[in-house]
Amino acid sequence: MPNHIRPRRSMLYVPGDKPRALEKARTLPCDGIILDLEDAVAPEAKGEARQCIAEALQADYGARELILRVSAFDCAPDFALAERLPIHGVLVPKVDSPSVVRAASARTRHPIWCMIETPLGVLRATEIAGASDRLAGFVAGTNDLTKDLRARHVADRTPLLISLCLMLLAARAHGLAALDGVHLGLDDLAGFEASCRQGVELGFDGKTLVHPSTIDIANRVFGPSAEDVSKAREIVAAWDQARAEGKGVARIGGAMVEQLHVDEAKRLIAMAESLEAPPRNGEGDHTR
Repeated sequence: MPNHIRPRRSMLYVPGDKPRALEKARTLPCDGIILDLEDAVAPEAKGEARQCIAEALQADYGARELILRVSAFDCAPDFALAERLPIHGVLVPKVDSPSVVRAASARTRHPIWCMIETPLGVLRATEIAGASDRLAGFVAGTNDLTKDLRARHVADRTPLLISLCLMLLAARAHGLAALDGVHLGLDDLAGFEASCRQGVELGFDGKTLVHPSTIDIANRVFGPSAEDVSKAREIVAAWDQARAEGKGVARIGGAMVEQLHVDEAKRLIAMAESLEAPPRNGEGDHTR
């Protein structure tokens, strides 16, 4: 499945050393699971976490995209595990240079995802995005970035907007996916929804999550609504009619429709169709 069509509305972090959480994740309506060996796992529990993940992935996770977040770009045991797993990608933390991408790529056959979570990583986002043709996407590490910036955690995320936009610009310039950072206020579902809506408005493909209770909201906000899909089909039909009449543009309700509108409408329709009949694990493109 093309990288820009695969649903990534809800990407749930699951600690690798929590067997029950790994098992439960197989039943959750998230689009993807980030199997975490980094921040969520204590150093002394890394070995146990690798074993738990290896055992968990002997079961079927259906259509969910599976990504392993390694401890570091040079963590040999984590990459050795990745090579034995039926996953769709490896997420590398704290990527701040193209050399980190190249080093990670040399350790795995899987597509690479980059955590952009440091000031230097943000400033080098364009170089990082072009470092390898096996790069799949960026994940915003908003908590680490907020700490490094000495910024404040505020509801509208104003201190992070420049960084988020730079990540998105770099990702889109190189045809990569882009996932928004986590929202830590687990009891603040209204705040979480507002953060999701901001992510959609900025252009992110989906949200990284730390708790299952937020999956449904992320799916709803980042997913195409029935109204969106209906409008997209109307745009495509109007365009096809205009082209059949030899016209270069179409009009819908007084608004002009051009090729760029049609391209986005077709992408949205394809996304909706993929959600109706997603592929089984292992099917479709695992690269960008």
